[in-house]
Amino acid sequence: MSNSKRRLQLVQVDVFTSVAFEGNQLAVVTDARGLSDGEMQSLAREMNLSETTFVFPRDEATERARGVRVRIFTVNEELPFAGHPTLGTAAVLRGMAGNGGSADIALDLNVGRIPVRFSTRDGLPFGVMTQRDPEFGRTHAREDVARAAGLALADLADDLPIQTVSTGNAFAMVPVRSLSVLQKLAPTWAPMGEYLSKTDAKFFYFISRETVNPEARLQARMIFYNGEDPATGSAAGPCAAWAVKCGAVAPEHEALLEQGVEMKRRSRIFISASRTGDKVVNVRVGGHAVEVLRGEIFF
Repeated sequence: MSNSKRRLQLVQVDVFTSVAFEGNQLAVVTDARGLSDGEMQSLAREMNLSETTFVFPRDEATERARGVRVRIFTVNEELPFAGHPTLGTAAVLRGMAGNGGSADIALDLNVGRIPVRFSTRDGLPFGVMTQRDPEFGRTHAREDVARAAGLALADLADDLPIQTVSTGNAFAMVPVRSLSVLQKLAPTWAPMGEYLSKTDAKFFYFISRETVNPEARLQARMIFYNGEDPATGSAAGPCAAWAVKCGAVAPEHEALLEQGVEMKRRSRIFISASRTGDKVVNVRVGGHAVEVLRGEIFF
């Protein structure tokens, strides 16, 4: 230990849950100044979580104007935006000395400034991020998606479109016919990735309007190259926009979206969006975050 060149402070949180060991895990390096891109990628691989974030403190005036600079890495790549890292990092920053439990924390991500507003819900801090206005992309043929996902055509809902939507990351919203279809999903990444590489979407987001929890309006799963994600905030925002556009969720209504249920890491994601004429705006994604670990990294 005495020969280590650096000591980095680390906080790990479970995001989109008020219960430890549920939701989606996130590691936050609270002061990453001086780290190279390669070192951040290596640290993200070492954490071996879906994402690790790196905070770069700046002077107060800059942070007030532009937000706290944060970069997000998976084990394989840097992301321009991701939802649970945004909420989780904002929650960590809110709890750090000097922020005094601030109601507003803004992050300066690679997609720009993302604000997170905190209130209290069920006796715990509850954060809501406002994502970028959605961009609606192509509509996908059900036959092509069924083939790529290893599903029967009848497994896909036929009353809602499969459409690419992005608020920073592009997801194809894939409505399935029933909860049982969602629960039995077992696609492999290779055919999904091959199909997606030819489209404007990076991932599929499978959505059921039938849910295990009667309080939830939607239940979802997201399978990607590194396995399955228990909560995908950057897909939840597009899901909110898609659901409002399609009429599956009413404008301004806060709906509970659950994910990670099949993984035994239930995530509770609260989504809403507004509508102005034909345009969907004001996409909001909220939830809790619970600190589970605090320590140092030596390298």
